[in-house]
Amino acid sequence: MKTGSAIPLWIIALLAALCLVVLGWTTFGFTMPFEHETGQAVLDTYFSGYDVSAVFHMQALLDRNETASRILRAMYFGPELVFPALLAALLFLIFLRLGPTETWRGRRAPRLLGRIIYILPFIYGLADYGENISSLVAFSDSGAAGLAAQILPWMTKLKFASLAVCAILILRGAILHWSREN
Repeated sequence: MKTGSAIPLWIIALLAALCLVVLGWTTFGFTMPFEHETGQAVLDTYFSGYDVSAVFHMQALLDRNETASRILRAMYFGPELVFPALLAALLFLIFLRLGPTETWRGRRAPRLLGRIIYILPFIYGLADYGENISSLVAFSDSGAAGLAAQILPWMTKLKFASLAVCAILILRGAILHWSREN
């Protein structure tokens, strides 16, 4: 993969716009009504993470409030089916457009490091889907609800950690790309 891949900028812009539309759909169509209904935010929005006790608290809240349970389920079967894939594709195409990491800490980067970076968007996507599936199972009457409740906080942490690393690497890549051109 060469620097400045042949990915047209309009495709990246279109994917970014689609991500914003789906994020708006999620926010205004589901997370805000959920918070209005329950007085509590959806666990997916806890950027700093949460623990298993928060999952058990949410389970109890959803058991008492059928409307909130329907809102949450509709969110996972609506915009949350497409958003992780759209964002993972956007991140991957941005990495392709910026090109491989050529230097790391002032030295030539190992080839393996340059290739691993392209896997990060897919780690984010899988973690987000894993979080969504864990939420659906944890907030159901399934026998695996307890296991899913244990996994759920870790999937959220992995999702946000991989997203943060992607954002940092994209910023770094954009700065290096800009400095090479100037």
